[in-house]
Amino acid sequence: MKRKEIVIIGGGAAGMSCASTLADHPEQFKITIIERMPVTGGQATSISLDKAKYGAGWMNDGVQGGSPIFKHTFNFFKKYGHQPQEVKLQVAFGKGPDGFWTNCFPSKLIEQFSVDIKRFGKVLKIIKWTMPILGIVPIRVMLRMFLFSKDFGNKMVYPLIALFLGTGNQTANVSCVILERLFDDPNMKLWDFDSETLLPNLPKMVTFPNLHDFYEDWRKDLEDKGVDIRLNTDVTGVLQRGDKGVIIQTRPFDALANGRRGEHVGPQSNPERFDELVLCVLADDSLKILGKTATLKERFVLGGAKFFDDVTITHSDCDYFQKHYETAFDPELCAEPHSKTQEGQIAFAKGQQRGPSDEPGGFRPMYFTKSYAEDPKKIEMSFDCSNYQHQFRTDHDAETTPVPFQNHVFQSIFLDKENKQLWTIDEIDESKIIGKKWWHQLGHRWQHYLRVVPGMMFINGRNHTLFAGSWTLVNMHELACVSGITAAFRLGAEYMKFDDFAEDFFSKYLLLSHGVRYEAEKRKREQKGS
Repeated sequence: MKRKEIVIIGGGAAGMSCASTLADHPEQFKITIIERMPVTGGQATSISLDKAKYGAGWMNDGVQGGSPIFKHTFNFFKKYGHQPQEVKLQVAFGKGPDGFWTNCFPSKLIEQFSVDIKRFGKVLKIIKWTMPILGIVPIRVMLRMFLFSKDFGNKMVYPLIALFLGTGNQTANVSCVILERLFDDPNMKLWDFDSETLLPNLPKMVTFPNLHDFYEDWRKDLEDKGVDIRLNTDVTGVLQRGDKGVIIQTRPFDALANGRRGEHVGPQSNPERFDELVLCVLADDSLKILGKTATLKERFVLGGAKFFDDVTITHSDCDYFQKHYETAFDPELCAEPHSKTQEGQIAFAKGQQRGPSDEPGGFRPMYFTKSYAEDPKKIEMSFDCSNYQHQFRTDHDAETTPVPFQNHVFQSIFLDKENKQLWTIDEIDESKIIGKKWWHQLGHRWQHYLRVVPGMMFINGRNHTLFAGSWTLVNMHELACVSGITAAFRLGAEYMKFDDFAEDFFSKYLLLSHGVRYEAEKRKREQKGS
């Protein structure tokens, strides 16, 4: 039997997951990955650091971590001997006693919005019960409908969603369905809703291993299995899609040339023919690549995804960080405790006692947000990577000899360049900047969940073309992996079950984005095989 020739455009999590799943069937598929960057991984990148100064020799500077429910992601890590590490989440949102709140100890803002927080939990249930209707409504409209305080939305809801789901300055326009999924969907939720504090005290999160090393190991293994991976190569266009397959044209690409845009550095290739095309790039890039071959249906669905240009500054400017965020415990930020539990939380934050699972005491926030006074719906967000990423603790005994705060590594993320007049980017000391990267990020607007998400099943698998990437639903590394595996399954690869929870997530995504019922498709294949 002739092997199907599959071309996968994009070597990020979706593309690599798709290729890996197909590569388990070498007798059926001949696989090519085309990636314009010099490495695989997409946004999952790492950079080197001065270990003597910062306490670690590397850090992940794009994707940094996730939830314990990221089963497919962790399964790939395990396959190549890379281990994620658990951490207890600590956040610091806002600045000053009237604007600050955290999940580590009682704050005055949480006390102020206690009624809103309790009612918020009830509204989440209403959204769940009325999902087809209320689920599409933007969060800003929902907050007004249920008479929530404007400050509750600006100071608590928007920063929380923006930071953890990467919705950025489009959070007010995000569908309520994402809000409900974040707290309630067993396949997607990052934590349980807390009726007292909104975000639970010190929930479990997971930080990723060195992603550059992981993706290099993954790439080498796939190449050993016969996958042709072409780096520094750009697909300039799809020339034809039809009964005779897909014809594409490529060109060498230098990502470092001409600033952040990169440029083509050689002549176009001769046209190449493949049986099937898997586009594992962003929706707008997919449309550019498809060009005149894009159907009206594809233009409508993919055109509903909107992206924004953000920039991440990795730096060690502790003065900038202290100016804009609350980085240490301050009694002025703390509300009066009303229970033994809250007394214990304050003692933990002060470093006077250990926390859950023997977590070392002390307020060491890792996630931060700052709202603009001119427009409170818009934010800047940051990480203290030295508090977050595990290697800063395992490579250096942070509990007994902590790295001085002035040597911490921070990331400050400035969202949507169209709003750059609000940015505080110029306040960062240039001499303390370690790196700068631009990202093209999905804005999870309500239109996305009305047009793109339900529309994917009507374009996936048509015209010898499949689409994969986290943008098809929500911006998570796990979702990218699942989307790539699902595309491979549609091409005829087998889903290799390793976990009930993971299989359930896969089957739900397959139904949502491809309109295919997993159990029915399995039975159909078994009957065909027999």
